[in-house]
Amino acid sequence: MRPFAYERATDVRDAIERVVGDPEAVFLAGGTNLVDHMKLGVRAPERLVDVRRVAFGGVEERPHGGVRIGAGVSNGELAAHPVIREGYPALSRALLAGASGQLRNLATTGGNLLQRTRCVYYQDATTPCNKRDPGSGCSALTGYTRYHAILGASDECVAVHPSDMAVALVALDAVVEVAGPQGSRELAVADLFRSPGNEPQRDTVLDHGELITAVLLPELPLARRSTYLKIRDRASYAFALVSIAAGVELDASGRIAALRIALGGVAHRPWRALRAEAALRGTVPHADAFSAAADAELADARPLADNGFKVPMARRAVIDVLTRLTERP
Repeated sequence: MRPFAYERATDVRDAIERVVGDPEAVFLAGGTNLVDHMKLGVRAPERLVDVRRVAFGGVEERPHGGVRIGAGVSNGELAAHPVIREGYPALSRALLAGASGQLRNLATTGGNLLQRTRCVYYQDATTPCNKRDPGSGCSALTGYTRYHAILGASDECVAVHPSDMAVALVALDAVVEVAGPQGSRELAVADLFRSPGNEPQRDTVLDHGELITAVLLPELPLARRSTYLKIRDRASYAFALVSIAAGVELDASGRIAALRIALGGVAHRPWRALRAEAALRGTVPHADAFSAAADAELADARPLADNGFKVPMARRAVIDVLTRLTERP
């Protein structure tokens, strides 16, 4: 057992000050990801700064539209909240598709976004992994790759981001509030995550000591006509082989006025399907158009030895979800 210090932060500033001065310190929220990795010997922080008692706020409707979600709100509470269920069903469904009820009641909004990959090689401290030990190599490149990336990967890492919630937030144009030693800032959830490049150990653009304090959901007409589909090996408590969050707004003539599509289980970060969106914007909803848009988005897919099935699976998922969304009255 490796010893570590445990401290409870009293507020956001206190939490940041406790972490920023110690390169081996990390924030602890629900711990559903971090504690697992500590048990496996994958991560060994020397100081845990508990932020569960910090007052981040709850789920609040904003005066000029949209919703603010405090970083400490549990996944279970957020999924069940009537404002989210009615106004942002893709987010509620994504949360309900993740983990078990017990874990959802412990996991937090901020922590969910910052969970590390569930790649089997990352979680096995006896194998080389560039994300865990930069420069050691990527065992997945010549190993078991059923769950790995088909888009945006690199020779350094082919792992995928595990969060269902993050995929929905990207599709809903969500923004994160971040506090750090240099002050506060906001950035799109889509810009929070990084592709692996030659630094796969960096999942996000956050600096050491920066803390997510809230997620902001804009008021989007398409958010009410949104959903989340997760395809996995078993019906519960399994990570996505492919997932999709999408929302559609139709104009008076029935054409697609606006849409958002994000894919999960296919890349190192939630994958915003910008090519597919561009191909469909302003068109009449039709299966052939959905098929062509999916093909355009997946044109650069580079499947590995065990995951070639993800390309047709993602294609069919896009067609199915968009068909269902545009058939609704």
